[in-house]
Amino acid sequence: MRQILIIGAGKSTSVLISYLLDKSETENLFLTIGDLDIENAKKLSQNHERCKAIVLDVFNKESRESAIKDADIVISMLPARFHIEAAKDCIKYKKSLVTASYVSKEMKALDQEVKENGLVFMNEIGVDPGIDHMSAMKVIDNIREKGGKMILFESFTGGLVAPESDTNLWNYKFTWNPRNVVVAGQGGVAEFIQEGKYKYIPYHRLFRRTEFLEIEGHGRFEGYANRNSLDYRSIYGLEDILTLYRGTIRRVGFSKAWNMFVQLGLTDDTYTMQDTMNMSYRDFINSFLPYSPTNTVELKLRHNLKIDQDDIMWNKLEELDLFNKDKKIGLENATPAQALQKILSDKWTLAEDDKDMIVMYHKFGYELNGEKKQIDSTMVLIGEDQTRTAMAKTVGLPVAIATLAILNKKITTPGVQVPITKEVYTPILEELESHGILFKEQENKYLGYNPSGGVGN
Repeated sequence: MRQILIIGAGKSTSVLISYLLDKSETENLFLTIGDLDIENAKKLSQNHERCKAIVLDVFNKESRESAIKDADIVISMLPARFHIEAAKDCIKYKKSLVTASYVSKEMKALDQEVKENGLVFMNEIGVDPGIDHMSAMKVIDNIREKGGKMILFESFTGGLVAPESDTNLWNYKFTWNPRNVVVAGQGGVAEFIQEGKYKYIPYHRLFRRTEFLEIEGHGRFEGYANRNSLDYRSIYGLEDILTLYRGTIRRVGFSKAWNMFVQLGLTDDTYTMQDTMNMSYRDFINSFLPYSPTNTVELKLRHNLKIDQDDIMWNKLEELDLFNKDKKIGLENATPAQALQKILSDKWTLAEDDKDMIVMYHKFGYELNGEKKQIDSTMVLIGEDQTRTAMAKTVGLPVAIATLAILNKKITTPGVQVPITKEVYTPILEELESHGILFKEQENKYLGYNPSGGVGN
């Protein structure tokens, strides 16, 4: 039997493992799930005869090497910074590797060795990055084949709560790693190019510079800029493009409300606060407000943020129970961001019967025969339940499909890579459609950058 090693048994692996187990007999597969938490790995193994769970510590050389040596291909579902340990062993034992994470500098540095050993190290094969790459490159390649020239590319993705489970004023719940939501946009300025002009949005302005997006049948959304838009010029071969902008999707109104936290300093992750174990939610908020012998925390906050008592923004803050003097942060030496995450998790954790939703939107502007044209491409997927979430499907399925394609020699080009070639994206996108992950493409009149009237020239 062909051996597949899956390192990491987190949320996104449920659909990945189910897919491979469903194919295990016809494809002659045996899965080994390695995780620090053996019980979690056992749960995901489903007591299947073609699957086993093992304890695997990626920082334990002996257990890591032993598992990788016995595999035919390795899938790493660990946090991105931990892939490199497995990657080096994959080269040593000549095993191909699949991850859903961005290509790090350390991973990119292995490219020559990977090529010399004839291995495929496929990265960025989840949802974003992953499905966004493949769906975008399919349209871009089609435009080029017709003789068109790309002049604009915008791309947005969001992990949201499904409409039927949208039960709070923020129109948001955590459908993925909460920490990534709380610290989103930090660590650098958002850079993009618009009509040939370089634009920059510093973190303190990020959530007040949004675009509106209309998705047929699903209503209006907003998007705020990602940090790394300019990197995609070289990735997609768009060096001469006039407008390139990538962002994150939220429901309208979220960014304006989130900006209150940014302005107060609640999302800061660079220092720890005193006695956060015993600190109440109310004391946490008060820590960022001026001292007053007479004014309440509520009054100080409204004055500080310049919001009225009947403002929807105030209702959003109250809904989070921010002023509760009895609830404790309960974390040792927490940063403001960690404390905020704890507070939000009380209200934004998905209930057992909640469903999530993935929304993706691409806009392509191009010139063909002297005429400017536009294609809008959208994908909306709603999860089935708390196991087969939209996030688990859109991350896990591309990883699983790519792994089988590499095993079956359908993807053979060696090197450290991302899924932007026809060899990779064509069969994967076709199979994803059979799982309900499909894009609706619509030809529209070319309207240029952000016709809704947000960021101007």
